[in-house]
Amino acid sequence: QVQLVESGGGLVQSGGSLKLSCEASGFTSGYYVIGWFRQVPGSERLGVSCMSLYDDSTYYPNSVKGRFTVSRDNAKNTVYLQMNNLMPEDTAVYYCAADWTPVPPVAQAFCDLARVSPDSGGWGQGTQVTVSS
Repeated sequence: QVQLVESGGGLVQSGGSLKLSCEASGFTSGYYVIGWFRQVPGSERLGVSCMSLYDDSTYYPNSVKGRFTVSRDNAKNTVYLQMNNLMPEDTAVYYCAADWTPVPPVAQAFCDLARVSPDSGGWGQGTQVTVSS
């Protein structure tokens, strides 16, 4: 099972930037997909940036496209989320998640489903991002 630890959240003014980190472990052989999700109280968890670790293909919903960028550093087993031009509506708890897939993964599908297998995937503990107006 994958283990994930996020860091880098905080308070930022509208228009500012933050970079989140997700240190991952527990990967075995096969295909994996990783992503960033966010959730506000009373709402479902939504995917904001996902990446196939097979071919580095990425997916961003329109709400963050052009502002958020997902990247990885294999040497550090870490995935990053660079968030620029932040807006108050970006305020949420941000989670990192990853999962094993039996076939080369599609990043958009992982973001859209916002689910992981209890046997092979995992969620991080979450980190709060607050954007003030």
